Amino acid sequence: MGRTSKDKRDVYYCLAKENGWRARSAFKLLQLDEEFNLFQGVKRAVDLCAAPGSWSQVLSQKIGGQSSGQVVAVDLQAMSPLPGLIQIQGDITQLSTAKEIIQHFEGCPADLVVCDGAPDVTGLHDVYEYMQAQLLLAALNIATHVLKLGGCFVAKIFWGRDVTLLYSQLRIFFYSVRCAKPKSSQNSSIGAFAVCQGYDPPEGFIPDLTRPLLDHSYDFNQLDGPARFIVPFVACGDLSAYDSDRSYPLDLEDGSEYKYTPPTQPPIAPPYQEACKLKKNGQLAKELLPNECSIDKVDNLPQPLTVPQGHILLSPKVEDYEMNSSP
Repeated sequence: MGRTSKDKRDVYYCLAKENGWRARSAFKLLQLDEEFNLFQGVKRAVDLCAAPGSWSQVLSQKIGGQSSGQVVAVDLQAMSPLPGLIQIQGDITQLSTAKEIIQHFEGCPADLVVCDGAPDVTGLHDVYEYMQAQLLLAALNIATHVLKLGGCFVAKIFWGRDVTLLYSQLRIFFYSVRCAKPKSSQNSSIGAFAVCQGYDPPEGFIPDLTRPLLDHSYDFNQLDGPARFIVPFVACGDLSAYDSDRSYPLDLEDGSEYKYTPPTQPPIAPPYQEACKLKKNGQLAKELLPNECSIDKVDNLPQPLTVPQGHILLSPKVEDYEMNSSP
């Protein structure tokens, strides 16, 4: 598979590189802004789960250049710096990280909090949805400490069976809560975005980082039960824009010749870096059938080995592989 294959399969990935965005997700935030005017009057913002930094790029360009503008980006992974950006490396579910974020907004609350984070894929869909919900609630907990009244909160949400429960929790703190699916988000993905506008916590609410939010202790007199809510869902983005699930030819519409564009910012320390290094040096095991190897090679294998019946593990040659370090 060549390096241009993803440009064919994912037009927004290709456009992101051509426009200097670190990831295709930048178009999601831009399309959400087109629908909901997220950046109107915003001077201070927080980007949670920011790496690799495409949403931080958008915030930096939109509000970071203002004299009074301030953008704080937070992520567990290291992220390349951006102009007009304050970076914090830490886990937003940890109390220490939350306190460090809050310190930057003492006496001067934020206008906007965004979170495009998602847990690592495990293949267990119920666990994946649960972990995503907890990540959203951790971001919401931080937002209740730093958002000004009337502020906005945008977070990734999975369209699953518990979405009405999350919606009821968000509706306690915001005047308007809607789920939106940008045009650049693939239809095959269950991911959408909760767009919460008009921060207005209930009377008597005191933000507490040590207390879980999803306990409905503040909504018994306001809600009739999460099962009674129908979550508003909005599809946003230009209807004539590119389809994120469709493949497009590499030849440009104006007739000019296609030229491959490398990623704007390669990962600093990706989780797969060590595996790529081992692969390049021929230190990863390769599975072969018995008729594909000779006896003398088998005798040189390190011991002990646990091999499936009918198969033999051999150390591959370096030339058997081609490195592909593109994110």
